[in-house]
Amino acid sequence: MTLSPPTEADLAKGSSLGKDAWLRLRKNRLAMVSLWFVCAMLLLCFIVPYLPFVADPNAQNLENRFAGPSGAHWMGTDQLGRDMFSRILFGGQISLLVGFIATGVALIIGITYGAVSGYAGGRTDSVLMRIVDTLYAIPFLVLVIVLKVVIAGPMEEHLSWMGRFANIVPLFFAIGALGWLTLARITRAQVMAIKEQEFVEAAVSLGLSRARILFRHIVPNTLGPAIVYATLTIPSFILFEASLSYLGVGIEAPNSSWGILIKEGADFLETQLTLLIIPGLFFSLTLFAFNFLGDGLRDALDVRASKD
Repeated sequence: MTLSPPTEADLAKGSSLGKDAWLRLRKNRLAMVSLWFVCAMLLLCFIVPYLPFVADPNAQNLENRFAGPSGAHWMGTDQLGRDMFSRILFGGQISLLVGFIATGVALIIGITYGAVSGYAGGRTDSVLMRIVDTLYAIPFLVLVIVLKVVIAGPMEEHLSWMGRFANIVPLFFAIGALGWLTLARITRAQVMAIKEQEFVEAAVSLGLSRARILFRHIVPNTLGPAIVYATLTIPSFILFEASLSYLGVGIEAPNSSWGILIKEGADFLETQLTLLIIPGLFFSLTLFAFNFLGDGLRDALDVRASKD
């Protein structure tokens, strides 16, 4: 199949970086399948649970413990007789929110911090990186617990309108506010390499401000590695949330998450294997989807790919 040459109208219209990236992403079938799978999981976890036929995830029936799949319980019930299908959907809300919100916070802080450090250079860069090294030396778990306790009270007062999510959002921000360290180093290295290139020197010669050069010309060229790192961070944050919940400082009852469901299933591994397999399958497929989507986005956002 031969492609027709662009018309004068097409050349006049031009093409943005985002449009070119989308066209390259569409050519990657595995990445597109992963993208649609992630979209399907978002639809399944944030819309389907509120449909009339979905059972209450917290309704207990001790006489119907460990029931098999049926018309009333599509995926059976757990050790307390609660519907597994609804618990997985509502648990998916928490897990995906942890991944997206915490990763979003980490991206904003990490990219900004690393870009400023790498572009400034010299003593400023040394001071900023020593701060990162100091935070690295402190156990991440301890920092998250302390930060979560500090911001929980003030945030919950302003988030009461969010209902059951009010006491969870502070945890999201606590994880994200301390999960940016690696991303800051990645962004710094990218910026230090890019700022020496000719197009940056051309922007400087045009008299553009340092802030505009940094955030309009340099930072967009660092988004490829940042997006890939983000897709790997989402499942790691989900697992970290499960660890915090196990220690009693994470998700609190009656809320749940995929990590907690996997932990509960592991307690009945020898007798009720499905309690572990079902949430584990949801989590594993979502993890694979984010990884494949990250690979596709890395290639699509690579500015140099447009020259091939």
